[in-house]
Amino acid sequence: MSVILPAAGVRFQADAEVLIIGAGACGLVAALAARQSGSDVLVLERDNSPSGSTALSSGFIPAAPTRFQTAQGIEDSSSLLAHDIQHKAQGQAVQSIVEAVAAASGPTIEWLADTHGLEWVVLDDFIYPGHSRHRMHAVPERTGTALMTRLLSAVERTGTPIATNAHVTALYTDGDEVKGVAVARPDGSKEHIGCRRLILACNGYGGNADMVAKHIPEMSDALYFGHDGNQGDAVNWGQALGAAPHHLSGYQGHGSVAHPHGVLITWALMMEGGIQVNRSGKRFSNEHEGYSEQAVHVLDQPDGIAWNIYDTRLHKLGLDFDDYRGASDMGAVITAGDVAELALATGLPAEQLATTLGGINDMAAGNQPDPFGRDFTSKPAVTPPYCAIKVTGALFHTQGGLLIDKTARVLRTDGTGLPNLYAGGGAACGVSGPECSGYLSGNGLLTAVALGRIAGENAAVTGRQAP
Repeated sequence: MSVILPAAGVRFQADAEVLIIGAGACGLVAALAARQSGSDVLVLERDNSPSGSTALSSGFIPAAPTRFQTAQGIEDSSSLLAHDIQHKAQGQAVQSIVEAVAAASGPTIEWLADTHGLEWVVLDDFIYPGHSRHRMHAVPERTGTALMTRLLSAVERTGTPIATNAHVTALYTDGDEVKGVAVARPDGSKEHIGCRRLILACNGYGGNADMVAKHIPEMSDALYFGHDGNQGDAVNWGQALGAAPHHLSGYQGHGSVAHPHGVLITWALMMEGGIQVNRSGKRFSNEHEGYSEQAVHVLDQPDGIAWNIYDTRLHKLGLDFDDYRGASDMGAVITAGDVAELALATGLPAEQLATTLGGINDMAAGNQPDPFGRDFTSKPAVTPPYCAIKVTGALFHTQGGLLIDKTARVLRTDGTGLPNLYAGGGAACGVSGPECSGYLSGNGLLTAVALGRIAGENAAVTGRQAP
């Protein structure tokens, strides 16, 4: 069946001024914004319970400036955030989108606190790769699941309906204007729901093996750590309407997923002094360049496996993170009193492992430079007793999508806007550029939350003004 169908003659059983597809962070924030602007809003979610990629994430949102930063003595600005985003993307991100999300980031975090009761903490134990300030905001539980729970509670308090088990299979259009959607239910029944404005908040295409093979072939065989519902529907709908897809080769990877446990291991271990070695006991990259591109480096190693090597100081840091505690409870963390014991427990060659650990301690003392370009002098040396976790690289979510303007309206290939279609989060072209190395920590949730608010406000305003 075509993803785009003519609206003529279709009877819509329900109607909403602003219809939102997807109940992750982007869709929920869009719903809050549109509802506050006075619009009638309905959110459609294909799963039985909203979760999506947000629940699988760390839940950390970069934003600047906020009063939460100021309270901790952190000086920051939206322009500095925009600079860091574009610097990580090597100048290849779409500047108008970068500026829009950076400008909206701080006000959105404070709006979610003041209007909708979300509590925020600013993580200041370490600076994430590519950021020049402490600007990661998280709910107190520091998990994506907790962020979703709080956003869902906020939406419920506004009385905005969320229809679950509602899989959108096609859009109904008159020309290139969306008039409604086709919804399939688990029992086989179908519904037609009309709308004045449509917001695509249904993420990317990481769960679509064919699209991954086409656009990011280097990750075709990688573990997919995202939501299975990310099938590229938004991109397909948009293209069928003449929209411009952009940077489909961009994505977020991660080079530290515990194997075979399938648990994300915080990159704080690397940023604060830990290293990664391959099965030969050798380092193979600069671990501080970024965890996204590290996924490719790890997958390039024999069997796509690496070992995180660190010490008990960093183990204590890791225990501040829910995922790490879970991995530790599952037995993923190996402990050893010395190099020989570590080699025996991991199966790594003892002589080479000793050489590697001795080398990084020499680098930490400033006795020699790192051949990969990492600065080891700013953090304590790794000392026994040691800890280790076997990890692999993974694909988390795609960063390319439909090209949008600063109001989150979807653009045609000629640069003009489609009449009533908006996109945010993984459905829209993000701010990471065309390469995985362009992903700045938190870019995914940044575009979900910031573009969610932008899309919700603009869809609502435009909807009220429409004849």
